[in-house]
Amino acid sequence: MPTVAKSTGGYVNSALAKLEAINGGYDEAIMLGSDGMVSEASGENVFIVKGGHVITPRPSVAGALPGITQHSVIEIARDLGYEVDFEPLLRTDLYLADEMFLTGTAAEVTPVRAVDDRSIGIATPGPITAELQRTFFKVVRGEVPQFGHWLEYV
Repeated sequence: MPTVAKSTGGYVNSALAKLEAINGGYDEAIMLGSDGMVSEASGENVFIVKGGHVITPRPSVAGALPGITQHSVIEIARDLGYEVDFEPLLRTDLYLADEMFLTGTAAEVTPVRAVDDRSIGIATPGPITAELQRTFFKVVRGEVPQFGHWLEYV
């Protein structure tokens, strides 16, 4: 946020970062905390998969907004038998990940193929990301009975 700007709003920094990313030819911005650690994307929570483990920064420590979709995907991942860890992430952890995805209300579960022009894994959605995405979509359509209590039928 430029210090000379007199503005209010919780998403101003995210909007400016997203605009800068788009102007640079990218789809999304990865936000870093004041400590240089990965916090979140401009409007999504960040996940990586490394060695079969699903990893995301703890929102309260990373300075990220805790996400309902993030929480849901964590529960789905654990239900599918994946270990989910809350760990601080360096930018280089993203480069070295086997898989990466973002979660959010609008993003739902979105695979990431590259960060800073560096391919993540083989630059296609990895098997764990794909399984989480498929299962998430089944859950929101009411096709997974154990998560039926999450839904409000209209």
